[in-house]
Amino acid sequence: MAEYEKIINGTTDIVWLKDIDKEDISIGGGKGANLAEMWNAGFPVPDAFIVTAGAFRNFIVDSGLDKKIMEIITSINMEDTQQIEDDAKYIQRLVVSQEMPDKLKQKITEAYKKLSFDEVEMDSVSSSVRQILKNAAEEVFVAVRSSATAEDLAGASFAGQQETFVNIRGEEDLLEAVKKCWASLFTARAIYYRNRQGFDQETAFIAVVVQKMINSDKSGVMFTANPMTRDRNEIVIESVYGLGEGIVSGAVEPDHYVVDKQTKQLKGKRIGSKKTAFIRDSDGKNKVIPVKESHQKVECLNFDEIRRLTDLAIKIENHYGKPQDIEFSIDFNAIYIVQSRPITTLEKKAEEKSVSKDAKLLLDGLAASPGIGSGPVKIIERYEDLPKIKKGDILVTKMTNPDMVVTMQKCAGIVTDEGGATAHAAIVSREIGIPCVVGTKEATKRLKDGQMVTVDGSKGVVYEGSLSGEITKKEEKEELPLDVETQTKIKVVLDLPSSAERAAKTNADGVGLLRLEGIIAESGKHPAGFINKNNAEGYVNILMNGIIAIASQFKNKPVWIRTSDIRSDEYRHLEGADKNLESNPMLGWHGIRRSLDEPQILKAELEAIKRVVKENDDFIIGIMFPQIISVEEVRKIKKIAKEVGIVFGKGKGKVEFGVMIETPAAVQIIKDLCYEGIDFISFGTNDLTQYTLAVDRNNEKVQKLYNEMHPAVLRQIFKVLRVCQERNVETSICGQAGSKSEMIRYLVKEGIDSISANIDAVNSVRKIVYEVEKEFEN
Repeated sequence: MAEYEKIINGTTDIVWLKDIDKEDISIGGGKGANLAEMWNAGFPVPDAFIVTAGAFRNFIVDSGLDKKIMEIITSINMEDTQQIEDDAKYIQRLVVSQEMPDKLKQKITEAYKKLSFDEVEMDSVSSSVRQILKNAAEEVFVAVRSSATAEDLAGASFAGQQETFVNIRGEEDLLEAVKKCWASLFTARAIYYRNRQGFDQETAFIAVVVQKMINSDKSGVMFTANPMTRDRNEIVIESVYGLGEGIVSGAVEPDHYVVDKQTKQLKGKRIGSKKTAFIRDSDGKNKVIPVKESHQKVECLNFDEIRRLTDLAIKIENHYGKPQDIEFSIDFNAIYIVQSRPITTLEKKAEEKSVSKDAKLLLDGLAASPGIGSGPVKIIERYEDLPKIKKGDILVTKMTNPDMVVTMQKCAGIVTDEGGATAHAAIVSREIGIPCVVGTKEATKRLKDGQMVTVDGSKGVVYEGSLSGEITKKEEKEELPLDVETQTKIKVVLDLPSSAERAAKTNADGVGLLRLEGIIAESGKHPAGFINKNNAEGYVNILMNGIIAIASQFKNKPVWIRTSDIRSDEYRHLEGADKNLESNPMLGWHGIRRSLDEPQILKAELEAIKRVVKENDDFIIGIMFPQIISVEEVRKIKKIAKEVGIVFGKGKGKVEFGVMIETPAAVQIIKDLCYEGIDFISFGTNDLTQYTLAVDRNNEKVQKLYNEMHPAVLRQIFKVLRVCQERNVETSICGQAGSKSEMIRYLVKEGIDSISANIDAVNSVRKIVYEVEKEFEN
């Protein structure tokens, strides 16, 4: 009721992003409030003003439209698709045809002039001259975006329910676009969706965001948790050339990337067809152009852009404290965030089922919404075909479209030729729990009207026939109790303080790898940025805060911290980062070689760890150093540590000394390293594998050769384990291979002391270790 009263009593028609925050949904709507929140938090959000929800309410109340609209809506039979469509169109005509009050027009056009006029330092210029310059300023292109007071909430996505108009320029076009946004509060899909979600139609209001238009070279959407698998440790990024309309409408099949949130490594990708791009032409009009065939086959995003987007996604999720659905634009290498909203589907679990292995596969595409559904195919080629969909049908169309939302409720499954898993209709299909497969390329050609098929939205495939009789519930996997003890310790890999509490709930035996890079990225500044500005203390404090936040969740358990290991192709957007890119960053200036060349950075990291240990008696801290290739490096590290005041060893007030085994050189000199004095080692199998096999782990053309179980890799692991066991040096693994069943079995068999895994894999690793140890007992 308080929100409703704020709108009723509101007298402000225009606000700027700086004026409100995420709590002011009743003023700026869900989208506007979130954009304001990010703007004020320092995220790269294009400037904007908002025509408030109060302005809209005054418009419909003063004109008498509110009563007319409610009379129509209350008389609608929500099961009659055609009536919803007809009445919705009539309401929209009423809104658009109603004259906007002159005072409101003036306020909107004044704000538009201000947005068009770049404010600069003009202290010496008179106000009259400033006004002349403002009036003479060239009108900017803007995106006019609906922002309903019930959208972008934690419980419902409302994705695609209201309209957005891009490349709007000029006062008349702007005022018309604002009214069209108001009218879109009453589309058929919006009316139906509010009714289905139980939202009060009478208190649904809408604000309008008028935002500077980014003429994007590339656009996309990213989820900070995988919406298809619900894996909160994965970031999904989808991108296309040109404006974002291509991806959110589903008109263009995007490139699809999956990034590990902890390691920030690319786990998988799929290159979309990207046959067309939405652009702004020379007249300022939206235009769809064909993309050259050579560009269709090339990745839309480069490595640096994926890395920067990943960092931004993590920062935004940490700011809101929950997984986010984020839209971005890239213009001349600059990344802009144009929307962020909560992901609403992570807790909605479809009943897990499986299909017989003998089922005949017809099509495969991209898993967009989990679940399995069987029914007759109904091919939808145009909007007028929607009424032929009956309850239990499989909707097959070229691309998913938000206008299909009402009809989608009736379907047993959805299959499309084009579009990605982040198209608006795919988001809604996940929310309402309908199996959906997108990007099959040829569903509308290969499937026939009336043909019986089964859609498996979890796997992204379509089978022949109705397999309802062959679909069985998956046997629930027996979960191992979290308090079960194994001889081989199970640790967690971690670098974000915000994930520490969730990591601790796995009951891991400690942190086997705490990367400083996560803490560094959250600060927004490169270590060199602190040192070059004589602010080593600032770096120390940031590291201390991050380490304490993580270690406090693992009291009296070991926490192994790796000193910074930042390549020249990583974190380049951070303040103070070197902009020069090496020709071969993997083999370049990073890890311990950079730390020893820039000892002030290493000293600051060691100082932070020393203070943490001194202030916390219940912390068990170890430091491990990356990219070690010589005993001399270990000696230099110990000398610097002594200068800082660190005492290495086990026990109160001491810090354990460890090295990463990720170079073949470290393997060959492992005896010498042990003699020099180390407490533990940890295998970094990601690098050890690529250095051993001469395979770039980021190059998809040679991924078929990348194999951690290669005999050459296993023999190196075997050698190091034996030497360390003879000299009482603790052994562990923190590479991705440590989460793979085959590698786990090998390591347990060879007597490794601990295995480190990502948060989501800790219990599955524990289960395999438990089973293997039981086998050996028998």
